[in-house]
Amino acid sequence: NNAGVNLEAARKPIVECPEEHWDRTIEVNLKGIFLASKYVIPHMVKNGGGSIINTSSVAGLVGRKYRSAYITSKGGATLLTKSMAIDYAPYNIRVNCICPATIEGTDITRKTLIKARKNKNLWQEIIVDRIPLGRPGKPEEVASAALFLASDESSFITGTSLIVDGGYTAQ
Repeated sequence: NNAGVNLEAARKPIVECPEEHWDRTIEVNLKGIFLASKYVIPHMVKNGGGSIINTSSVAGLVGRKYRSAYITSKGGATLLTKSMAIDYAPYNIRVNCICPATIEGTDITRKTLIKARKNKNLWQEIIVDRIPLGRPGKPEEVASAALFLASDESSFITGTSLIVDGGYTAQ
């Protein structure tokens, strides 16, 4: 379950966030996981189990200024993962989520990283000061985490949030 929006128009204090932008963020980032899971789980039960991997974010674990809609949607995705893991463990369905930080090449980070590469101070502020490894993540690093969670090597892992963040949440 990998879809997400972080609408620029919703990046405001909550009293200034347009309701339609709040709704759109929740609809894509949280309701999308709900709907996809609702319709695939009966097939997984029938087939004897499986693995669901939701994409959340480090924003689902920590607060950040002017991101209430996005953070709420990703926090909901993180907790929905835990709830689904408990509900469907008896059916041999494992449910986990991946919580990435800033990742190269995603629609959500592309504009920010382009701006930051042109401005040394901005790069320092959004990458070096926030991510101890001093760089954004690569899509392959998130894919590797997903492959692990989908594999039999993670057969005793359910309800977890695998953080892929270069140390962002360790601070």
